[in-house]
Amino acid sequence: MKRAGVAAVGVVAGVLLLSGCAAVDLPLAGVRMGADGVPYALIRPCGDDGYRTPSLDGWAAGAGDGPVTTGWDVRKEELSGDADFPLFSPPAAWKARHRGERRLLPGHRYTLAFGHYVTGDSYNGIVGFSAEDIAGLKPGRVWADDRAMSLGEFERLAEDSC
Repeated sequence: MKRAGVAAVGVVAGVLLLSGCAAVDLPLAGVRMGADGVPYALIRPCGDDGYRTPSLDGWAAGAGDGPVTTGWDVRKEELSGDADFPLFSPPAAWKARHRGERRLLPGHRYTLAFGHYVTGDSYNGIVGFSAEDIAGLKPGRVWADDRAMSLGEFERLAEDSC
């Protein structure tokens, strides 16, 4: 009987420990197609939350967990406000480090992400997509949450996710 009580306490403690440490992934990032045919990154942190280390990672679709071959990353940890910029040209003030080609490559998967990490309120803004997903977007449409939508729908989705 005592062993069962100790085991139950251990399970509860483990669940609490695991649930309190992980940042939740939210649809706060998207990619829209501009009227000029250029894809744009959309970053929408919750309210006035700061965020850090935005990145774009791209790899060949068949590579599984293979190496990132294209994209960029930013080491800044004190960013704030909504951002909307050409997908392969983050704001110059971010001092992005680029990898590979600066365009969507056929047969590649991509992840655009940023993080907000504070005790008890951590989240990642994230969107996964393929070059083909974005190529199929009409100007003004946004890819987020594994689907195409209007810019207004994305803004509501992001706000409601917070």
